Amino acid sequence: MNNFSIPVWPWVALMLFGLPLSADAACCYFSAKNADILQPAQKAFITWDPAEKIETFTVQPKFEGNALDFGMVIPTPTQPKLNEMPRDFFRHLAIYTIMKRRQHPHSRLLDILEPRKLDEAKKSDPSDKSPPPTSKDPGRPKVVVLESGVVGSLDYKIITAEKADDLYQWLKDNKYNYSGDEATLNHYVQKKWIFTVMKIDTMQMKRNKDGTFAGEVTPTRFKFTSEKLIYPLKITQISVRDKTEALFYVQAPYKVDLAGDMTYQYMWIPSLEGAVGCTSTGIPGGGDAWLKAFGPQIPALKAQAAMLQFRFFPGVRPGPGKDGRIMTTMEWARKLTKDDVSILTGKYPYSEPVPDVDAGFTEADARDPARAAAIVKVIRDRLNKSRMKHPDGYLVRHAPANELRDLQLLSGHLTAGLFITKFRKLFTRGEMNDDLLILPARYNGAEDNSEYEEMLPTSPP
Repeated sequence: MNNFSIPVWPWVALMLFGLPLSADAACCYFSAKNADILQPAQKAFITWDPAEKIETFTVQPKFEGNALDFGMVIPTPTQPKLNEMPRDFFRHLAIYTIMKRRQHPHSRLLDILEPRKLDEAKKSDPSDKSPPPTSKDPGRPKVVVLESGVVGSLDYKIITAEKADDLYQWLKDNKYNYSGDEATLNHYVQKKWIFTVMKIDTMQMKRNKDGTFAGEVTPTRFKFTSEKLIYPLKITQISVRDKTEALFYVQAPYKVDLAGDMTYQYMWIPSLEGAVGCTSTGIPGGGDAWLKAFGPQIPALKAQAAMLQFRFFPGVRPGPGKDGRIMTTMEWARKLTKDDVSILTGKYPYSEPVPDVDAGFTEADARDPARAAAIVKVIRDRLNKSRMKHPDGYLVRHAPANELRDLQLLSGHLTAGLFITKFRKLFTRGEMNDDLLILPARYNGAEDNSEYEEMLPTSPP
């Protein structure tokens, strides 16, 4: 029988026989002797019900390595219920949260009729703004198997242990070879957390020419009760050499943030400040109101950012600051409406349609001297009406038709009235000494309910 390697979860890549592994947030792996497993990327979709104290999270780690079999260990505060999720769940989430851009109608025919005038008008058009270029009773069993089964293609067991030594012996007896940071797993044993152990069949993954494999397992949803919205980050520390990156989608009754110096406000506040005046109706998504509410905190925020050597440059992704730490970045945030949820079934448009001001005319018409003046007048009237109705342009984004049809697979997972906050955080080892608390985005009584679904002039690429 083969010896399996394990990750811990949300997922921590464990080291087997002293071999260092690399993984993204909240995942731990055990791998066979003289084999290596890497987890170069991970995304998490978390839903939180603070009234019922119920948390769910879905994670789909990406694996690379040469182990023929390995597994994962996922710690949760209470016994979870497991469900298989659509394999492309996170791809659909990515399509759903594509940022929008402002676009005005454009006449192709005017390029023929009035090329010089069009160029001059574009240069003098104050609304034509584009984002800048970028970057533990002895008689009792030591380990209890609470449940076992199969979810998707994964065999799993849900276990509990009162002592860390008991857990390690159980893993050994069940052919999970482990040699790593036992103190980290003991962190969860002492908190009386539950462990879900899952074995991965790498035969389902793509093989590279050098014999290594690469692939993603079917995402699994874990649903459990919890006193706090918490993500088991510390366990990730086992499998990280120096840093790891995670992309979070958090659905809750309110916008969320990370505590202390992990807050995304280091990026969000200066980004909003740089967007003042970008539209005639103020900063999109209520950014003006948040700047006003947060105003007294801004000098202290900027002073702390300077101490951390966090530097914000419009249109550029943040680089490392003090101790190699990188500020958290906001990537999408919105309180979902019924219309937003209706996008999933095609009952509401994914993007605003931009009028075709050339409708009814052809290129031949535009080149007809007898009709040119009348065509120009009609097109100009259409452009003026469009600008009066949408002075800041139309909110547009693009995705292939088949991807838009597949958004229906998100139905039942996204809920109108709840906020989705999407943010990215690269964690250094020094930032993974405890689990990750996710908190309401509030400061001194002020609530950050600003939204972010449209590109700002300051947005990174």
